[in-house]
Amino acid sequence: MDIDFEFTEMIKIHEGTIYKIILSYTNKADAIQDLYQEVVYQLWKSYTTYRGDSKLNTWLYRVVLNTVLSQHRNDSRRKKRKEDYLSIKFDYTYDHELDEKIKKLYKAIYTLNDIDKAIIMLHLESKSHKEISEIIGITITNVGTKISRIKSKLHNKIQKL
Repeated sequence: MDIDFEFTEMIKIHEGTIYKIILSYTNKADAIQDLYQEVVYQLWKSYTTYRGDSKLNTWLYRVVLNTVLSQHRNDSRRKKRKEDYLSIKFDYTYDHELDEKIKKLYKAIYTLNDIDKAIIMLHLESKSHKEISEIIGITITNVGTKISRIKSKLHNKIQKL
């Protein structure tokens, strides 16, 4: 099978997941598109070196998260300003209008630190504790503990929204 075709199909299959991860770090339409392009570029660069040591999903999540986190850190360093996360207005939706509960959830997720965002997004994607452990690089036990604490934080933040 042609490598270009394989790569294109992989992107099509995982496009929704890529956007979900991106949306947990930014909500500006132009930034979303820029970040999506950067993610696809980084996936393309590393696609030929994927050795199959881990599941394709695990590798893809790792590349997407590393790209998003790297870009997020770079943006944060450049801006050096704090935003009022609770007053964020979503100006982008993926495929359909987000209902109020999902908007509140994304607003709450947006306030989490980078690692917690990554963990909860993977959890929402129904990844196992083992898969999250492999992607993030922490122990399986630590994943369970963190998910429990993150859920509690999100519950409290959503109640305030």
